Amino acid sequence: MTTPSKEKPFLRVLFSARMLTAFLMGFYGGLPLLLTGSVMQAWMKESGVNLATIGLFALVGLPYTLKFLWAPVFDRFRIPGLGRRRGWLALVQILLAAAIASLAFASPGEHPYALAAVAMLVAFFSASQDTVIDAYRRESLADLEQGLGASLYVNGYRLGMLLASGGGLILADFIGFPSVYLLMAGMMLGGLAVTWHAVEPAEAHDLPKTLREAVLQPFLQFFQRREAWWILGFILLYKMGDTVASQMTTPFYLDIGYSKTQIGAVVKLFGFWATLLGGLAGGALIMRYGIYATLWQFGLLQALSTAAFAILTHTGANLVALMGVISFENLSAGMGSASFIAFMASQTDKRFTATQYALLSSLMGVPRVLVAAPSGIMANALGWESFFISCAAMAVPGLLVLLRFRGWLGRPA
Repeated sequence: MTTPSKEKPFLRVLFSARMLTAFLMGFYGGLPLLLTGSVMQAWMKESGVNLATIGLFALVGLPYTLKFLWAPVFDRFRIPGLGRRRGWLALVQILLAAAIASLAFASPGEHPYALAAVAMLVAFFSASQDTVIDAYRRESLADLEQGLGASLYVNGYRLGMLLASGGGLILADFIGFPSVYLLMAGMMLGGLAVTWHAVEPAEAHDLPKTLREAVLQPFLQFFQRREAWWILGFILLYKMGDTVASQMTTPFYLDIGYSKTQIGAVVKLFGFWATLLGGLAGGALIMRYGIYATLWQFGLLQALSTAAFAILTHTGANLVALMGVISFENLSAGMGSASFIAFMASQTDKRFTATQYALLSSLMGVPRVLVAAPSGIMANALGWESFFISCAAMAVPGLLVLLRFRGWLGRPA
């Protein structure tokens, strides 16, 4: 049982100004994401745009995967007045709000490609905001606070997405899509208040003096480490199993007899709160036990929770069983994400945080895009029970790589 003396520092950190900043920055990071996704898709469909064109709008999200290309600019240059991080963040937020407002004057039915050009600008500034926020969070929090900060950031991000997508679609029935975009642009400007009151992180020594240094030094510094390739391998492997499994969960639920209403209520709404709780619990445990120990603990829990889906193949469409499995899976996923993000943040050099973190987070998305692609073929070939057990076994290589880090990552918390 945790003693009061150990609870007090955690509560002090949890309710600190820097954690509130992490949460609010997450909210403003998530707000623009689906404005160029599901909300825009609904607007185009309502305006009579054909499905082929709507499908092509998925390319609007490219800036989120390519943000490392311009991240060195944020490491090399600074906007006068607010500092290296807050200055860029304020400028990007103003441009992002202006781009979102511009969408209100677009005409999806008549000029869909003009809409695409403005939407791409929104995605560019939104991805840029994410990059600067990630760098700010890394530089303003201690290593053992990264997990808690990441969980609050992610929960804020989800809240922003929910408000923009669910709230935006509801409001569109009453005030129309152009007014929704103007309203969201006004809300986005509220992020400036958060940026203004945030504390600028202390700058590291020996910052890059030229853009060439800002582009090359992050790579040179990272690959000079003896464990560089092992770190990259670990990032690719650690969450591979649950990433592949999650690609097939909705077809699985439908296949064994759950209704769409049950899936929406249990998996999406009930599961959201389990993920939120898991993230907060993960952040607290990281502060107590350290990143190395919790990567092990949460990695094993992730594997077990993935294997737990095999139980549903025997229970059938049992709502209690679904709630139990979803609670376990989302709790462990929330904790695993907290420790994983804390690990990635701890591997960045504060001179090049924006560039290195953008690279590592882009690499983190590779399993979701490439490795998960043949998940349907696996499920057809193996059957649901063997599929989920195989996905659980995919956790083993990542945990074996983690053993190599014990000497330098496993220092006491």
